[in-house]
Amino acid sequence: MDISTVGVIGAGQMGNGIAHVFALAGYDVLLTDVSEDALKAAVSLIDRNLERQVSREKISADDKAAAMARITATGKLADLGQCDLVIEAATEQEAVKVAIFKELLEHLQPHTILTSNTSSISITRLAAGTDRPGKFLGFHFMNPVPLMQLVELIRGIATDDETYKACLNVVERLGKTAATAQDFPAFIVNRILMPMINEAVYTLFEGVGSVESIDLSMRLGTNHPMGPLELADFIGLDTCLAIMHVLHDGLGDTKYRACPLLTKYVEAGWLGRKTKRGFYDYSGDTPVPTR
Repeated sequence: MDISTVGVIGAGQMGNGIAHVFALAGYDVLLTDVSEDALKAAVSLIDRNLERQVSREKISADDKAAAMARITATGKLADLGQCDLVIEAATEQEAVKVAIFKELLEHLQPHTILTSNTSSISITRLAAGTDRPGKFLGFHFMNPVPLMQLVELIRGIATDDETYKACLNVVERLGKTAATAQDFPAFIVNRILMPMINEAVYTLFEGVGSVESIDLSMRLGTNHPMGPLELADFIGLDTCLAIMHVLHDGLGDTKYRACPLLTKYVEAGWLGRKTKRGFYDYSGDTPVPTR
C-alpha cells in the first residue's frame, strides 16, 4: 500500500511530535485539533523544534523548510478523509477516541488505515467500533517523538497482515524501530514502566524517601536518564493514572492498584509539567520538589 498523506488527530504533546517526524520523512501531513489555539501552538512548536535540529546540524535549513511546507493545520476532522493513514493522538480517554472515530468514518476512503497512538486502551475494542477492524492498528510513539527511536505496533485481533506490513514500512521510513506487541492492557512499554512509576509514588507516599532522594536513587543507582517521579511529571500524572486504571481493570491484579497519592495529585490538578506543578513545582527557573 502506498501511503503518502497522513492525518494526525490531536495537536498536543504527542500529536505535534508525530506531525513533525512524518513531515520530515517526506509525508504530507494534515494536523487537526478541536482547539484552534492548540493548532497554532503546535505548528509554532514544530517550527522551533525543527530549527533546533538545524542549529545542531541534524538537518539542513532546506529540510526544515520542506517539512514545514508539508504540514497543513485544519480545524475540520472531515478534511482527514483524504488521508491514506490516520493516527489518532487525542487524550487518553476511550470515550473521546470512540467519538472521534465515529465522526471520521463517513469521510474516509475505503483504503484508509486507522490507527491510535493510545498507550494502554484495547486496540481490538477501538477497532470493533469502526467499519474497518482489519485496517486498524495501534501505532504507539514514545515521548518526545522526534528523539525516541521506538514505535510499538499493536495488532488487534482483526488486524490484517497488509495493514501491519504497511505500518511497519512507515516506521522504517521514519527511521525508527518497531516492536510488535499483542493487544493486552498497556502493551509492552507501559505494562512495565507504569507499575515502576506507581511504586515510586508508593515509596514517596509511605515516607521511604523524598521526591529528590527517590529520583536521585534511580538516576545514579540504575543509570536511568530521568527519575521515575520526574518522568511521571513529564508524561502527565493524569495519563499515568489512566494507564494504571486500565491495567487494574483489564488484568484484575491488585499489584496494579494506583497509589492514593497519585490519585490525590490528579484530583488537585497537579498533573506535572503541563500544569507547572506535579511532584515538582515548575514555576521557577529550577524545578523544586513539592513533597
